[in-house]
Amino acid sequence: MDRERIVSRYAVAQVSSSWAVASSVTIGLLALTAYGLFTSKFLIKSAVSHKSDALSADPGLLKKNTTYERYETSSGRVYPRIRTFYSSNPQAKKLPNDLPLLVFMHGLGGSAAQFAPLLTSLVNVAPCLAIDLPGCGLSDFQSSELEAYTTVAFAELLAAAIDRFRDKSNDQKAILIGHSMGATICALLASSTSPLAPTCTKTISGVVAICPRSTPLSEKDLSAIQRLNWIPSFLFDLIRLADRRGGVESVSVLRVTGKDADLETRKLQLRFNQQSKSAVFQKFCLAMRLQELTVAAAGQQSLWGERVWSGIKIPLFLVAAENDKMALPREIEQISSWLTRQTKPQVSTEDKEVAPEVQPHGPVTGQEPHVPALPTSAGDAELATEQLASFKGFQTPSDHAQGSVVLEQNHRTKNATALKTTIFPAPSSHSLLYATADVRILSGLIENFLAKHVDKRLSPGWQLQHLTTSGKWDVKNLGKWKAIDPCSELIGGVFRALKTMREVDADHCPREFVKKFGWQAIPNGVAMVVDISHESPVYDKNGLEEGGIEYHKFPTVSKLPPSADEVEHFIDLIDGLRRSSKLQQRHDGAAAVGVHCHYGFNRTGFFIVCYLVERLGYKLQDAVAEFAQKRAPGIKHEYFVNELFVRYAVKMERRGTIVR
Repeated sequence: MDRERIVSRYAVAQVSSSWAVASSVTIGLLALTAYGLFTSKFLIKSAVSHKSDALSADPGLLKKNTTYERYETSSGRVYPRIRTFYSSNPQAKKLPNDLPLLVFMHGLGGSAAQFAPLLTSLVNVAPCLAIDLPGCGLSDFQSSELEAYTTVAFAELLAAAIDRFRDKSNDQKAILIGHSMGATICALLASSTSPLAPTCTKTISGVVAICPRSTPLSEKDLSAIQRLNWIPSFLFDLIRLADRRGGVESVSVLRVTGKDADLETRKLQLRFNQQSKSAVFQKFCLAMRLQELTVAAAGQQSLWGERVWSGIKIPLFLVAAENDKMALPREIEQISSWLTRQTKPQVSTEDKEVAPEVQPHGPVTGQEPHVPALPTSAGDAELATEQLASFKGFQTPSDHAQGSVVLEQNHRTKNATALKTTIFPAPSSHSLLYATADVRILSGLIENFLAKHVDKRLSPGWQLQHLTTSGKWDVKNLGKWKAIDPCSELIGGVFRALKTMREVDADHCPREFVKKFGWQAIPNGVAMVVDISHESPVYDKNGLEEGGIEYHKFPTVSKLPPSADEVEHFIDLIDGLRRSSKLQQRHDGAAAVGVHCHYGFNRTGFFIVCYLVERLGYKLQDAVAEFAQKRAPGIKHEYFVNELFVRYAVKMERRGTIVR
């Protein structure tokens, strides 16, 4: 059966099916509509109060490096306005010019913003590229031909973006990092058995698949997708609004993050759910259905399963989460089995790593239930199968046993390439890509895998050695840096302000910092370092982490007072760090959070003062004085201090007006 007949039959089936089921679903739809009208005032008010505009909420790193591009794919399809993030390595002129391009692809219902926590680290390792799929994030959505929204079409779109930003003069390679459905899109570009194999397979040198799916869409799933599209988009919007009642505690959020996720992760998930569009999601699902019907009619295997994954002949890193209800850990086990000679991967004792500060109590047990193969990402997608339960029941997964062991396996595939699989323990879930508790570990694992199996030059340590030994890279003013005290006294009972460390300095390098100012060395010592400088650090963060001090990157631009959004995100970050079990365990919660920019006065002081005011109840003048006393002479740029008074004076006046 040729393609035209498939499309024709599909269209006719849509119309006839709609008439056939009209009588059985009309009452339900009318009831739901009545409910929507009855609650619309509440729902609209809720939408207005909670809606996060994708542009205003966009992380600063993405805002700074975003353009809107027009792409034409190899099939001749045109996407007129696709949000594109591209950032070259901050030290690109001083590092080898053929470092691989890291390419990030989000999943169904997601956006490039979900990669922001990973990008803050990986952007300092290599040039990075990410796009928002049509209708997602900040990209335009044009409801044109259905075939422009299949996973194959999206893979061609990503290939076009790679071709535009890859340095072809140096034969620059690309490494693909995909989440959920984005992992399938990456596999389509990387696999030698994909229908797109000639497109850019030769330019791909590695793949990282986070929460991938290996299960093809079943007949049951295809029928579910069709039933989903009987629901008008406006009604689906109302259902989703109701599903988000309760905000960060809503079913919409918890189905993705799990009930044990921290507040910051749940807030992010709520924002992503609010930004995803019902019409876009429905269009994507219909396109997937059309693609699967077309492939089946041609007598070929699904593009979601063994056909594509088994053809990957480059290093592959598979990541799953134990508490993920959308892409169970067995999905990566299935992919692994296709790529190895083993029928089922075995975990050896030496391949197990115990998560830091966590005591293992055994592996997960029990039979995993059937889960519909509908690929999901940002949360609202999973809502589709739940809302369709009234038409035909779907099984929903039961809770997993609570594990605490990061299971890691290292293989050689049948193609003699590296294969690594990692399963994050509960409560890690589908949101591990941006979960506060997981993203640092995930970033480190990705860096290590890429440096070991793809290109050793992607190691931060290798790059730091290259830059420092060649004398090309260091602090901006070495004399000024040496004259500044390395670490302040305790500020507000929470912080210590630092100057940046130097790997080549005998007195203020990470190893010496741990000995002099670490939480194990002095009372109220530093347990975590938050680096707010924009550039890559001139020290190896592993030196801190090996000494028991966590490293967090929160990049900001020098010479400019931090924006309101940056202050909000910084406060959320510090809140999360202070609640973390590790910080609480160190000196009964009295350990400090170290913060540094270059010298530890202006940006560092601005953020710390904001936290003292907003979280610790300081009056603004007292907070400024506290910082100046403990980190003399305090905030040096007068316009930074003026900005603090303007912001908080305005806020206090407004609050006073509201009270009156």
